[in-house]
Amino acid sequence: MTSTINPAAVEAMAEAGIDIIAQTPKILTPDTVATSDVVITMGCGDNCPNFPGVEYRDWKLDDPAGKGVDAVRPIRDQIRTLVEELIAELLPAHR
Repeated sequence: MTSTINPAAVEAMAEAGIDIIAQTPKILTPDTVATSDVVITMGCGDNCPNFPGVEYRDWKLDDPAGKGVDAVRPIRDQIRTLVEELIAELLPAHR
């Protein structure tokens, strides 16, 4: 894992009005997973911590590593769509 965010991702997110320049990649810890209702993974498969009672969803996304902003934009947009769908699905259950 790198300690910096892909500059193309920073640029693509800035275009969407989201400033991530000061962010760093975060490691998904077992404690975080154990206390979550839903965990979204992106290709980690058997390497991800697995706990009973936690729902796992694997989002198939292209890896933006080493790609320019033109390649990152569609990934950003796909993530936005997936997050919006997840929110719409989960919010009624938590009301």
